[in-house]
Amino acid sequence: MALSTSLNSLSIIPKASASKNPIIFNRLKTPLKTHLKFNPISKPSSLSLFTQPSKLRLKTQYFQSPTIRSLFTGIVEEMGEIKQLGLADHGGFDLKIHAKTVVEDVHLGDSIAVNGTCLTVTDFDTHLGEFTVGLAPETLRKTSLSELETGSLVNLERAIQPTGRMGGHFVQGHVDGTGEIVGKEVEGDSLWIKVKVDKSLLKYVVPKGFIAVDGTSLTVVNVFEEELCFDFMLVAYTQQKVVIPLKEVGQKVNLEVDILGKYVERLLNSGFVDSIKGS
Repeated sequence: MALSTSLNSLSIIPKASASKNPIIFNRLKTPLKTHLKFNPISKPSSLSLFTQPSKLRLKTQYFQSPTIRSLFTGIVEEMGEIKQLGLADHGGFDLKIHAKTVVEDVHLGDSIAVNGTCLTVTDFDTHLGEFTVGLAPETLRKTSLSELETGSLVNLERAIQPTGRMGGHFVQGHVDGTGEIVGKEVEGDSLWIKVKVDKSLLKYVVPKGFIAVDGTSLTVVNVFEEELCFDFMLVAYTQQKVVIPLKEVGQKVNLEVDILGKYVERLLNSGFVDSIKGS
């Protein structure tokens, strides 16, 4: 257990422990350990998709091909709890999450951001308040989801609807990479978080600019070029609504930089500006 850093309301919040062994990530190279909730099975046959039609019909008959990419705002709706994770009976990786708000109107095929990673709902139970999403090996390699364990808390946000408010910034749910928490410091009822990031991502991070950290839309305060770090501040209210304060120094966070910066870089590198000058 860990104390919230809010001085106005000293509430007790659960402590998120660092994963000693990234169970899921290890499965990318070695057999899955036997203590996972899902029962490991032998390597599925290439015909397995056709040998269980009854299960497939239940899970896929309502799927529709998306015509619009999912978009999020970085305003976390709630924190969910990991109930099960590991190998599913179809041979892939599944993540079952207990939640309340995001399952109220959930449908198969919906997109839900889990710690800032856009994932597709493959199963749900509104009575139990649970939903399941699938994880691809590439997702496990590129995100911090490999550190999750049963009981871990995660940020959840449904894809925005056209009638909703754009309270944060444009977040695609496409994690660019991970950063490492290297500092936490309390100032009044606020909390400073310092994150170290790869140089290839730091170039898109600017003071007073947007960044999504574990799916939370935040404003960068300082950028430390020599240290390859940036920091941000969480007010007391935000500390109670997201998982970032529960993480310890040394743990990873998912990062998605502002897409506008990457578009500008792409245009400049393509010679777009020079073509305009020459016209």
